[in-house]
Amino acid sequence: MIDIGELAAAAPQPTLLDVRWSLAGGPGRAEYAAGHLPGAVFVDLDGELCGPPGRAGRHPLPDPDRLQGVLRAAGVRADHLVVVYDGGDGLAAARAWWTLRWAGHPRVRVLDGGYPAWVAAGQPVTTEPARPPAGDFTVRPGALPVLDAEGAAALAHDGVLLDVRAPERYRGETEPIDPVAGHIPGAVNLPTTEHVDDQGKLRAADQLRAAFAAAGVREDVPVGAYCGSGVTAAHTVLALHRAGRTDAALYVGSWSEWVTDSRRPVAVGA
Repeated sequence: MIDIGELAAAAPQPTLLDVRWSLAGGPGRAEYAAGHLPGAVFVDLDGELCGPPGRAGRHPLPDPDRLQGVLRAAGVRADHLVVVYDGGDGLAAARAWWTLRWAGHPRVRVLDGGYPAWVAAGQPVTTEPARPPAGDFTVRPGALPVLDAEGAAALAHDGVLLDVRAPERYRGETEPIDPVAGHIPGAVNLPTTEHVDDQGKLRAADQLRAAFAAAGVREDVPVGAYCGSGVTAAHTVLALHRAGRTDAALYVGSWSEWVTDSRRPVAVGA
């Protein structure tokens, strides 16, 4: 994470990526046009940081070559800090952070509180689109661990697989997006909303460690996370990193991939 003061004082300025997005409204290109951090480039979470939706889920892994082109066009350099921000809930920024780290970039941070925190602090904004020089970053997939459906099922049995959706979706009482309600058998429900304070900022490392420990996460047990389509689960992976679990895996396809195969078991209830 990086806070407002630290980013405002950073020299040279990091590469800034605006990834504002919402589950209901999609990419926030209009919000970017209305105002953004000076020098920030808008990147489309749906269309540029993820692959096309299908049997691999609603937000599958991107094609590495296409991702490399997107990041270079946004000015991402191999040796230069990248800061990503969103509309304040941290979800899209966390998925962007995870994607760049998975792609092999070692220096990526999330602006704590996102664009609203920047504006509330009285920092400058602009409506001028950024036109950075082309970057040179080379995508090398696999720098962060990824789960497929079989790996998620095994982790739910042999480790801790966190289902970070709302409790009613986990229990199968409602499913507003995917065609089947419920959860992966053996998964533990820990909504990612519990990892932020009332201002939307990620909680301190010791608070996160306590929350994960209460869910059964121990140092000697492998851990991973899933959600509906791999976006909110990336936020939990970010929280796990802050808590010291840099080995945490993401089931990118998540529930939206799990339910594409009717042979996969579905659990309901607490």
